[in-house]
Amino acid sequence: MSDADKPHEHDETGHEPHAEPHPATEAESAGGGEANAQVEPEGHADGAPAADASADAEAGGAPTHEGAEPAPAATGATAHDEAVHHPEPTPPAEPLAAAAVAGAAAASAGRVDAASPIWSDQGDAPDHATPTPIYKERKAKKDRKSGGSGNEFAEILKTVFFALLIAVVLRVVLFQPFTIPSASMEPNLYEGDYIVVSKWSYGYSKHAIPFSPPIFEGRLFNKAPERGDIAVFKLPRDAGTGPNKVDYIKRVIGLPGDRVQMIDGTLHINGEPVRDVVLDATEVGETFGARPATQLRETLPNGRTFTIQDFGPGGMLDSTPEFQVPEGHYFMMGDNRDNSVDSRDQSSQGVGLVPEENLIGKAEIILFSWSPGASLFNPVSWFSKVRPSRFFTDLD
Repeated sequence: MSDADKPHEHDETGHEPHAEPHPATEAESAGGGEANAQVEPEGHADGAPAADASADAEAGGAPTHEGAEPAPAATGATAHDEAVHHPEPTPPAEPLAAAAVAGAAAASAGRVDAASPIWSDQGDAPDHATPTPIYKERKAKKDRKSGGSGNEFAEILKTVFFALLIAVVLRVVLFQPFTIPSASMEPNLYEGDYIVVSKWSYGYSKHAIPFSPPIFEGRLFNKAPERGDIAVFKLPRDAGTGPNKVDYIKRVIGLPGDRVQMIDGTLHINGEPVRDVVLDATEVGETFGARPATQLRETLPNGRTFTIQDFGPGGMLDSTPEFQVPEGHYFMMGDNRDNSVDSRDQSSQGVGLVPEENLIGKAEIILFSWSPGASLFNPVSWFSKVRPSRFFTDLD
């Protein structure tokens, strides 16, 4: 298409823009319509093929646009006496449509942002108009925090539960701690000693379980104690009076079938006196002052030896009748012979013979020790009353 065939561009006022004329080149003067046909785009604005335009040019004319008056054929230098601006090629329709949609969306978004109403915290903002309100985000965070706290609390409960379960299993099956409350086992156990008792040594009865529930009778995995063991047991007179609350600790002296008797302060087993040797004379502090005492080394028939303490002749239990130990029972005595309530006292206020079902376990070790007067609520006494020399003392 020749420049003369293109429609004139109009400015915004509707007038044709004036272009500066330029001299015609020799090629344009010589070629006329052919030169103009070669620079024509592939298609006209109205969609006519370029080949038709070339044919029209060769025929001495040029195609005219609809609604435009035909222009005279270009001749020589007069073909470009007046030049017009060439419009830019029209881009394809699809990119134009996409760009238009994107621009409309951007403009719409800008208008929404600029004119968005301020909604209250009552949840009245529509989801399509504004982003998630702040209060919803805070509520979500609070819900997550609440859920985390709930999980933390559940984990704490689970930890406490398993800790208690382990403690109960250890206490029932393996070990149980006890505190010595009196002087009846001196000089081997003192008031304030904290000892550990093994449960598996004698098997398990209902008394191995806290509060002694009557879930079974007798003993499971029963193993008889040996003569000379320091044993913890439930006081026999508590049986049948509800939960057995009182725990006693004494030394096993008589086994089932034995005959036990005290004669003038000397222990006899099965008619034979138990050999004892004086070790030392000492004084023992009591409520009403110091009292002289003698410590002796006693040796039982099975060879077990230990130290006992005696306040001299004339004690209430220095002479007793002979006791026959029945099957399934044991004869217990304290090492502090004149200051111990044990199996020598068969009265309702004494200990009497101990059934094997009442055995709890064997005392194994002194874990640590405090002198009388130490208090959990007085931290100063933890250090002033401590007895380090008794820590981890073996009792076997």
